[in-house]
This record gives sequence, C-alpha cells and structure tokens, in this order.
Amino acid sequence: MDKPKLTPRQQQILELIEDAIKYSGAPPTRAEIASQLGFKSINAAEEHLQALAKKGAIDLVSGTSRGIRLKNLSSVRANPPVPKQLTFPLQSLAQLALPLIGRVAAGSPILAQEHVEQTYHVESALFQKKPDYLLKVRGMSMKDVGIMDGDLLAVQSTREAKNGQIVVARIGEEVTVKRFQRFSDHIALHPENPDFQTIIVQPGESFEIEGLAVGLIRNSLLM
Repeated sequence: MDKPKLTPRQQQILELIEDAIKYSGAPPTRAEIASQLGFKSINAAEEHLQALAKKGAIDLVSGTSRGIRLKNLSSVRANPPVPKQLTFPLQSLAQLALPLIGRVAAGSPILAQEHVEQTYHVESALFQKKPDYLLKVRGMSMKDVGIMDGDLLAVQSTREAKNGQIVVARIGEEVTVKRFQRFSDHIALHPENPDFQTIIVQPGESFEIEGLAVGLIRNSLLM
C-alpha cells in the first residue's frame, strides 16, 4: 500500500505524533501540538489532524484528549531525535493504576479480583473523565468508532447512561460494549459495524449497565 502524500507541515505533525508515542506511549493533545509547532490556536492543529485522517495516515477517536492513532504503528521511528523544547508531559504517565479486566464470570461483579489480569499505570490526562478500569475488547462489533478487537477500553463505573453513549452492559451472562438507547418499552444496544445486529432488551430481561466508555488504549502501545 502506497504511503499517503503529505505536505511538509503534515509530515512534521505526523513525526511529532510518532515521537510522542515513542517516548511516552501516548499521542499528544491538540494543545501540545499547537504549542510545540507554534500554532496560535488548537484549531490549526485540529485542521492538520483532520487532513492527516482523510489521507489515511492516522485515525481520530472521539471522547479522549489524546484520541490519535497511527494507522501503521510500525512506522514509529526507532530512534527519534529528542526535541529541543519538548512540551509533552512525558514523565507523568504513572498517575492512574487501572486494573485490566479479562473475561467476566457469569453473575459475578465485573471488578472481582479473579477477573483482573494485571494493572496498568497510565497518564490521567489520556482521559476526559476518570476511568475505574480497563476492559479488554473482544470482537469487532464497534470497529466503525475505532474500537477494535484487543483494544483496552477505559471504563467509568456507573449504573446510568444517556441515549447515544457507549456503555459496558451485562445481558444475562454476557458482558458487551455497545451504543445505548432507551425506548419507552425496551432498550436497544447498537453495534457500530453493519455486520452485527442490534441487541433488543425487553422488560424483565436480565440487564444492567456496568459503565461508560471514557477512552481507549491500543493494546500494542503498552507492550
């Protein structure tokens, strides 16, 4: 696959993203890009990011201040030059200790100790809302919003959700990630992949909201 043709400024921003991931394990925020490159506003950074996304160089994920993903993680330079005035908070990553939840046993609390595979220490600034745990995503039912199999979904524990929010829900013995919608006589859990069907929850069925999606971490960045 041919590499997208980028302008010099777009290439500069792409390399800035690569370097931030290399040094910190996380992409920069729009404000950090603007500060690093001398933009007068974060809107200029956002415009360049949108252009990079249209050219297929990156993916943009909503709901997190660092929602930038490289299309090809192997493109991250092995030995990037150290920027002279790097403004990223590269040394502040170990601020949140988040348990990683693997498979959830039927009928047991999602944060039960036996479900915790390991604990990750991540920068709190990765998320607009503080998460309580990471959930390993299984399957591709939410791929059209950038949630892929193997990703780590940052989840804030709650029993409430508004229509349109992405939730972690328990239906019977299964835990799933879907977009929530409540109707007067049922609940719909929508996938973000046309290959999957909407799940309809009727009154009386076993259903509970476990949490809200507040961010996403590509698992390969934590290896």
